[in-house]
Amino acid sequence: MFESAEIGQRVSKKHWKEESLRLRHALLDAQYRLLQDARSAVVILVNGVDGAGRGETVNLLNEWMDPRHIRTEAFGPMTALERQHPEMWRFWQVLPPKGRIGILFGSWYSDPIRAHVRKGQKRERFLHRLERIRQFERMLVAEGVVLVKLWFHLSKKAAKDRMKLLESDPKTAWRVTPQQRENIQHYDRFVRVSEEALRKTSIGEAPWLVINGSDPAYRSLKAGQYLLDALNHALQRPDPVPGVPETLPATHAVWGMGERGLLAAQDYGRRLKRKVYEDELERLQGCLALLSRDPRMLKHSLVLVFEGMDAAGKGSTIRRITQALDARFYRVVPVAAPNENERAQPYLWRFWRYIPAHGKAVIFDRSWYGRVLVERVEGLCSSQDWMRAYGEINEYEEQLAESGAVIVKFWLAITPEEQLRRFKDREATPHKNYKITEEDWRNREKWPLYERAVEQMVDRTSTRIAPWHIVASDDKLWSRIEVLRLLCERLEQGLDKTPVKN
Repeated sequence: MFESAEIGQRVSKKHWKEESLRLRHALLDAQYRLLQDARSAVVILVNGVDGAGRGETVNLLNEWMDPRHIRTEAFGPMTALERQHPEMWRFWQVLPPKGRIGILFGSWYSDPIRAHVRKGQKRERFLHRLERIRQFERMLVAEGVVLVKLWFHLSKKAAKDRMKLLESDPKTAWRVTPQQRENIQHYDRFVRVSEEALRKTSIGEAPWLVINGSDPAYRSLKAGQYLLDALNHALQRPDPVPGVPETLPATHAVWGMGERGLLAAQDYGRRLKRKVYEDELERLQGCLALLSRDPRMLKHSLVLVFEGMDAAGKGSTIRRITQALDARFYRVVPVAAPNENERAQPYLWRFWRYIPAHGKAVIFDRSWYGRVLVERVEGLCSSQDWMRAYGEINEYEEQLAESGAVIVKFWLAITPEEQLRRFKDREATPHKNYKITEEDWRNREKWPLYERAVEQMVDRTSTRIAPWHIVASDDKLWSRIEVLRLLCERLEQGLDKTPVKN
């Protein structure tokens, strides 16, 4: 892949003057059309060999376009805080919204390559990280992101000559760092590993462009024209296919479960007496309090997910959990329909923002499963969106688990009859009126559709690292105790596991 980039290419001063002026006007125009169109974000990845002109090219792109609408970020080795999160967490924080451009120095390729070249990370782990990158990039493209992946290359001789030239002038010697001097010693292995990384990740949706960096004019025009083509491609994209609300077939047996599905098969008759409930609540809250303060939590985080039909008791159950925790330890995130800022980002972006550091917890009152539940049933996304979401969710949770997160997921299940009773109680009780809306009644009419969606969700996303716990909740006292019992059990098991090191 790098052989063709070894051939030196030169651009005349006349050609540079004409083409740079043309590109500057065209890029600025395309940037403003992208901003007005606001259907796609553009992410430019800048990687390559030291001295190949990455910084100069990025500076020039910012000069040619309006830098107010460009976010440029540089990534070095992961900080202590970043290491407490999944490795992709820091990149999710800086993704540009639709209509904007992001330039990422280093990007998500630098650490896998560096770790394999310099730290002796095993090849199996290196390939696993590359596969994760492929999945991540496919998801970004499916969500409307245009990826422009630039690799700036220099031959070993050219890299050494450039370093000597910079060192020979006191005005530029500062640009040669001890890290760069050390990098040149590993040039051959770095290039071999990098070439493999590029071959394995130059996918159809996001191919790499390798640019010879020896001539500043050539590399600038090459990068600028490639970016212009990507911007024009983004502007020519067709509008996304709208979603279609689901309907039930003539016979609506739950998918894959016959006439009696997973939810219908739950035992909704289990009850607890008030005295037993109070004793068990005190015991289990004490257990949870001790586990949250366990020294092992310093290497782990806790991610709690609550889903369920309307009025299933999610809020009251969450309150029994938070009663046992230090308020400095946790955060409760109620998830509603995405706002304007959230709709301008890939779907999972708003959930990546809340991933806790080690020693902390986050409790999601509804979650990323909305895509395969309400968005699916109500037609708020296309069928392609919710169908690919199963794999994206499993990948997301796998990354959380590898970073040390203990993931505990609950579906609180109730019968239609119990839901109706609770709805009427809310209407009749003044301080509960706010809990019942017209949308709740409308959703109730689609019960079989939601039931089918839940069955498929559990089947496809209940994994070894993040299994679903279905809790029958017709009796709130019993379900609260069952949730606390399962939570303590899962947390105790999770604290014994060692996070995966990158």
